[in-house]
Order: sequence, then structure tokens, then C-alpha cells
Amino acid sequence: MVDRNLQNFYGRLGRIERIHDAGGGFEADGTLGMSYYNARRRPLRRAGLLGPLVLVATTIVVIKASVFATIGAERYEERLAALRAGASVEQVGAYVLQADPLTVAVAGQIRKALY
Repeated sequence: MVDRNLQNFYGRLGRIERIHDAGGGFEADGTLGMSYYNARRRPLRRAGLLGPLVLVATTIVVIKASVFATIGAERYEERLAALRAGASVEQVGAYVLQADPLTVAVAGQIRKALY
């Protein structure tokens, strides 16, 4: 047997839970309910692609600079020459790892800090 009152009850309960999950609900006058706290909350910022790309680029520059600072310019260029003579994947690696002015400047700062 189907109890119509029980189905009606669960239907109302489901509607109340959906309204509550969406942020709605009853608030008595003079209380600090969800509407007060939601109004004070900062709006969520959309995460873009620029932040992670900058993080990856910065990480690559710091790793290149630390290797450049520890092994020196001559050995770094020798290793890049060996990469350039390799397969296409190694040539791409050599292109990414080449010593640009930013890498040399950061390596100078790392060298000052280490020695």
C-alpha cells in the first residue's frame, strides 16, 4: 500500500532541502542568518589560465637558473649542445632550456646567495 501522506511529506521535505541547499530558508527578523553572511562574503573569483601559466614559467626559469648557477656557463652550454644534437624531443628541451637574459640574471642572484 502506498501512503499518500508519506509521499506528500517526503516531497515537501525534498523541496525544503533544495531551497536550503540553494541558500534559501527562513530567517527571523533581527537575526544574523545566511543572508547577512552571504552579503558580506567576497564574490568568488574565476580561476583563469594566466595564473597557472605564470607559475609554470616561473618554475622553469628558477630551475634553469639554479642549474646554470651550480654548474657554470661553460658546462651548461656543453649540455645544451649535446641536447641540440639529439632527437627532436631533446632539441625542444634544448630550446626551452637555453640561457636567456632572465635566467642569467636569476642565476647571478642565486650564485650570490650560495657563495
